[in-house]
Amino acid sequence: MALLLLSLLCLSTALATSPSPSPAPSTPTQTDPSTDFIRTSCAATLYPSLCFNSLSPYSDAIQQNPTRLAIVAVSLALSRARSLSSHLRNLSLPFDPSSASALRDCRSVISDAVDQLRKSESELRKVGSETEEDDVAWEMSNVKTWMSAALTNEDTCVDGFAAAPEGEVKKDVTVRVVKVKKMTSVALSLVNSLADKIVPGR
Repeated sequence: MALLLLSLLCLSTALATSPSPSPAPSTPTQTDPSTDFIRTSCAATLYPSLCFNSLSPYSDAIQQNPTRLAIVAVSLALSRARSLSSHLRNLSLPFDPSSASALRDCRSVISDAVDQLRKSESELRKVGSETEEDDVAWEMSNVKTWMSAALTNEDTCVDGFAAAPEGEVKKDVTVRVVKVKKMTSVALSLVNSLADKIVPGR
């Protein structure tokens, strides 16, 4: 009898000190603040999916910093514009005079766009190190001007092929330039958003 009481007492104590069973946990939705920041920022651009898919792989570097976000976007636009410029230089001139003229012009304006994007990236990297508001405002103004000019040059390339007859060169160039133009548009949008944050009222 004493042994039975002792056993019951031990069992009671064990139940009292054992953690009560909890319901099976549901799989939590893990949210990365950096990724959420990129998604939210990209939603304000004309091409949110392109923006997010291009920039999200760099979330560790971007964190939640709008300056870094703009720098990465401009760097990607520059990289793609450089690849496009190289491709255009390697294309043979078409026999059709209007297509050949359009390709020559396109090579020139895309080369200009590359230079404008390069200057934009370089200027944008200075922004984070400046403390004087006037210096930041000047640099952001330069970046916005150059980025807008790059986008205009990319548009000019596409427009130049409008009068050219349909053909492989026209199709190839137009498709490639439009892709670069969209990335430049994304970068410009993020630059404008950055300017609104750090240079208010200008």
